[in-house]
Amino acid sequence: MSEQNVEVAAPYGGGAADAKPSTPAKRIRTHHLREMKERGEKISMLTAYDMYTAQTFDEAGCELLLVGDSASNNVLGNETSLPITVDELLPLTRAVSRSVKRALVVGDLPFGSYQASPEQGYLTAVRFMKEAGAHAVKLEGGAEMAPVIEKLTHGGIPVMAHIGFTPQSEHTLGGYRVQGRGESSDRVIADAHAVQEAGAFAVVMEMVPGDVAGQISKELVIPTIGIGAGNQCDGQVLVWQDAFGLRTGRMAKFVKQYADLHGVLLSAAEEYVADVRATTFPGPDHTF
Repeated sequence: MSEQNVEVAAPYGGGAADAKPSTPAKRIRTHHLREMKERGEKISMLTAYDMYTAQTFDEAGCELLLVGDSASNNVLGNETSLPITVDELLPLTRAVSRSVKRALVVGDLPFGSYQASPEQGYLTAVRFMKEAGAHAVKLEGGAEMAPVIEKLTHGGIPVMAHIGFTPQSEHTLGGYRVQGRGESSDRVIADAHAVQEAGAFAVVMEMVPGDVAGQISKELVIPTIGIGAGNQCDGQVLVWQDAFGLRTGRMAKFVKQYADLHGVLLSAAEEYVADVRATTFPGPDHTF
């Protein structure tokens, strides 16, 4: 889709409220994100797994949409992100990339699809770009993933890195634990520089102490996207079902809930069930 033929709600860096109906397209590119960092503008990122959420978040002004492996436990009903496969993520990524006009769509490489070798990672990433229309891919890991990042970027595939707590390695890390406290901060800092040097255009930092994430954000020239990493990062990301209250129950400390979509849907569904049982729906207005 060419930039000349796309109309969007707002130029990059702006909100939907600032949009003009005739504003020409400004598809977010990786260099726009770096320019936002240089100007001190914060970057917003949400997960999306389907057409309607992608359109809505795009309209709201999100610069980045992540089709995360978190679909495993937020869409497909698995307990963790580990079981989801490439073939399961591709159609979700395709739905999102087809539905946005402005946001940069990042496809998440699932567990086991890139760790074996740079060649395996490249072939998997090519599928996300060719078959699903992703604009970039994300993979987890720091210095140990540098050869994979180099292979992908040299092959024309933009890569977003992911360091700190990496959910695909939860068993190795001993569960959901903050990474980078005390002496281990040096390792996280080294990982950040390693993925930048390998060619990543941005890096997600998950469950990293705020002071460490702030230091990394100042040292790197590429944007940092935080999740549980404080407000000194260049941007933030949340799983949308957490942020907007579709998921219920205990939330991670870093989650802020902006709505109660579960409550809204539950109330609407209960009203529908009551109407059907009372034969008040369908009524005359809904009958041919």
